[in-house]
Amino acid sequence: MNNTANEKVSGHILSPLPYAPNALDPVISAQTISFHYGKHHKAYADNLNKLIAGTALVSMPLEQIIAETAGKVDKTAIFNNAAQTWNHTFYWSSLRPKGGGEPPAVLKKKIEEAFNTVDQCRKELAAAANSQFGSGWAWLVLDGDRLKVVKTSNADTPLTKGMKPLLNIDIWEHAYYLDYHNRRIDYVDIVLGKLINWEFAADNLGR
Repeated sequence: MNNTANEKVSGHILSPLPYAPNALDPVISAQTISFHYGKHHKAYADNLNKLIAGTALVSMPLEQIIAETAGKVDKTAIFNNAAQTWNHTFYWSSLRPKGGGEPPAVLKKKIEEAFNTVDQCRKELAAAANSQFGSGWAWLVLDGDRLKVVKTSNADTPLTKGMKPLLNIDIWEHAYYLDYHNRRIDYVDIVLGKLINWEFAADNLGR
C-alpha cells in the first residue's frame, strides 16, 4: 500500500487514487468518484495549501499539521482542511475492488479478541456509520492493544485521540448521495460487504 496519507505537504498533496476511477463500480460509481475525489478531496488539499503558504506548517507532514492545529480555535480552518485531506486519502485506501470477505489472519485474530466474530465487527462499524448524526466518519482503530469501533464528526479524526486508525468509512453525503440518495444504510452495508479493504487494515495494524 502506498502510504500517501503521511507524505509532506507541498504544492502536490492530492494523492493519486490507488485504483482507476471506475474500479469500484457498481458499488461506487465513477461519477461519484469524479465528484468526491476530483472536487471535494481536491478542494480540501487546495485550501490547505493556501492556508499554510508562507508559514512553518508548510514543511510539516500532514499528520503533524493535524496535531499542531487540533483544538486551536484560530487554526480551525487549517485543521479541518488538513484532517479532511488525510481522512480522504485514508478512505480511498480503506476500499478496494473485490474487497470484503475474510480479513488476513493476524487482523482476524485481533478482531475476534475484541468483537468475537468478524461479522460482529462489521455490524459495529455499520452501527457507528448509520448512527452518526450528520457528516462524519466511522473507524476501526487500535486503542492501546485492543481494536474498537469509533465515529467522528465532520473533519475529526482518531489521530488526535491517541488511537491508530486501521480503516474508515466516509459518511459525508457526498460519499454516497449520487449513487444511493438518502439510503446511507445501503451504502454502508454494501461497502462493508464488497469493498472494505481488510488487507489495508492489517498493514496498518503492523506498522
